[in-house]
Parts: sequence; structure tokens; C-alpha cells
Amino acid sequence: MFFRRFCIIVYLMLFALWSQTGYTATIKIGEINPLSGRFAKQGIEIHQGIEVAVAEANTAGGIGGNQLQLISRDDQSQPDVAISRAEELCSWQNVAAITGGYVDSLVGPIAAIAKKHKIPYVASASLQKELTQHKNPYLFRVSKLQGFVEPLCGILIESFKPQRLAILHAATPGSTELARDLERCLTKRGLMVRLVEKFRPGTPDFTPLIAKLAGMKIDVIVSGGFTPDHILFVRQLKENRMTPKAYIGPFGIAYESFIHALGKDADYLYSTCAWHPGITVPGTEKASASFVNNFQKMFSQLPNTTNMHGYTSAKVLIAAMQNVLNNGQTLNGENIRQALTKLDLVLPMEHLYFDADGDPASYRHMVVQIQKGKLVVVYPPDRSTGQSVYPMPSWEER
Repeated sequence: MFFRRFCIIVYLMLFALWSQTGYTATIKIGEINPLSGRFAKQGIEIHQGIEVAVAEANTAGGIGGNQLQLISRDDQSQPDVAISRAEELCSWQNVAAITGGYVDSLVGPIAAIAKKHKIPYVASASLQKELTQHKNPYLFRVSKLQGFVEPLCGILIESFKPQRLAILHAATPGSTELARDLERCLTKRGLMVRLVEKFRPGTPDFTPLIAKLAGMKIDVIVSGGFTPDHILFVRQLKENRMTPKAYIGPFGIAYESFIHALGKDADYLYSTCAWHPGITVPGTEKASASFVNNFQKMFSQLPNTTNMHGYTSAKVLIAAMQNVLNNGQTLNGENIRQALTKLDLVLPMEHLYFDADGDPASYRHMVVQIQKGKLVVVYPPDRSTGQSVYPMPSWEER
């Protein structure tokens, strides 16, 4: 009897303490990114953006009075590891939802596990169209391939009008799809593509390919390579004294790290960009500046577009969960999924609402040119911050 009374007294004391201290529960958000391995740089950048979004939400009081707990896992840039990490988060950690993800070979396996457990997954960086065509109601993403294709097709048709265009692409699903869809768009609008050529990511020498391009008198090059590929390709273009009228690298050029690596040789190159400090959706200047400020406080550096993709995916997920609680609903996978389908947000990177497949309906890049070490928006006209320099000056004239 004494022990029973003692337990009751302890329980009442703990309850009183809980009431007085205003104890709040935590809501678990899972995150899977390649924090090591070949995609570690991009995975870490996405992770940093997610961390800023979660920190902002918690500083503002959390959601529904609950603090958010970010549970991060490293997929090591390997699909089989991504599967095991997703199983851990969905089964053992019991997260409310998942975000993060870089490249479709990693996003796809995570999406399949999320579907099995009926856990919403908002992917930060995914392009392959096939993933959302599988009718996975729990997969959402903040980027899509068409956001690259449309502005590239537009500037080539409306501004450059090249006579001898080459489209090069890395032997990866996203780059291959980009080349195919861009060629299709250009052909439909009456522009002939002279060459479509595949290369292996990490190719050690582009000299044979450059000789082929020179022999065909190619005047504009679109290359779907990645940062290291572009750095080597541009250096070897200069070594071989080949100056196209334009060199466009949709992936991996619109970064301060790339500009720093190439120095003045980066000038006049083109890329695409969804967001950059100072380049933001009209009307979101204040929100964009706040993100930059918070990011600098946390990481002592300026954010880039990959950071913003992570930030956007987390902001979307947090907003959906907040809406669930605001409606007095239980915070479970189905209710969060339903809330995601009804979102309509204006964020620095895009006006975000999802189509029936879970793709962002209005995701669209801008074409930028590096001028004096800075990114200048040159397309579309309503977003431009300057005029493009076309054709770009020869290496000898710089």
C-alpha cells in the first residue's frame, strides 16, 4: 500500500513539473543524403539547407508548439545503403516524413521504401521523369527536368540561333534525359542539332571530342557534364584554341567554387540557375535575404542553389505538417500527404504547388552568364539582370 501511494505521489509531482516547465514533444523529420562518397559535396549542401529550415522553424516556436528533431542519415552515395537508411527511419525511428536526396539513383530507392511505409518523401534534387510516372502518391519533389529544358530551348531558339549546335551529355540518367528532351524541343521549333554525343563522367581527356567538334565547326556547345567535367573541358578548349560562340553547362557551372577554380577563364560561360543570392523570385527578396543571413550565421559562407533546394524541400514539408496541425488533424503519413497536395507557397526558388504526379508545377531555371566573375541573368527577358555577351570573345582576345 505504501509503495502504491508513493508511486502516485511521484506521478503527481512529475505531472506538476511537466505542467510548470511547459514541456513540449518533438516531431521527427527524417533526412537521407549522400554525406560521404562521390556525391558528398552536393549531399552536404542539401543537408545544410535543410538544417537552416529546421532551425528557423524551431526558433519561431516549432509547429503546433512542438520542436522539430532532424534525424539525418548518410546513404554514402550508394543505392543499397539508401534503402537501409530509409527502412531505419520509417520503421525504427518512426519519422513523420522524409526529405533530402541527391541524384535519382538514390532518390528512387528511398521513394520506394517511403511508399511501402506510407511515409511522405519530399525529394530535394531529383529530375528523372520516370520516378514520378510510377504513380507513387508519397513522393513529392521540388525540382524537375523540364525546368532546365524550357529556358535552354528558349534562349537557343530566340537569341543564339546557332548554325551548328552540339549537345553533349554525361552517361547518367538525368543528363541523358536532358539531352534527349532538349533535342526534341529544338527540333520541334525548327532548329537542327548537328551532334548529340555521350561521354563518361570523369573523362580524363576531352581532346579527341574537342577535335571532332572543331572538325564539324560547331559554334555552340551544350554540355550536360558536371563541375569537374566542365573545368577540364574548358581548359582543354583553351589549350586547343577552340572558342565556340557559347558554351552552356546546365549543371555545375553556376557556383562560386566553379568561378574560383577557373578564374577569368570562367567569364562568358553560360549555365542555368534556380536561385542564387540576389537572384530570387520577385516578391521574395526579404525571405531570400533572411535565408542568406541565417545560412551565413550557421555556416560562415554564402549559400548556393543546391543549399536552396534542401531548404525548399524542408520548408515545404514543415508547411504541410503545420497545416495538418492547424486543421486539428493527427500528424500521420496520410494527412501530411494530403496537405502536400494542397500546398501553394511562394518561396525564393519557386512558386511551389504540386501537380498530380508530385512534381512542382512551376519550377523553372534561369539562364545565367558569368561576367567579370558574377552571375548575370540573361534569360528569360522578364528575369534578366543584364545582356548576354554573344558570341563570347576568343581566348586570344581576352
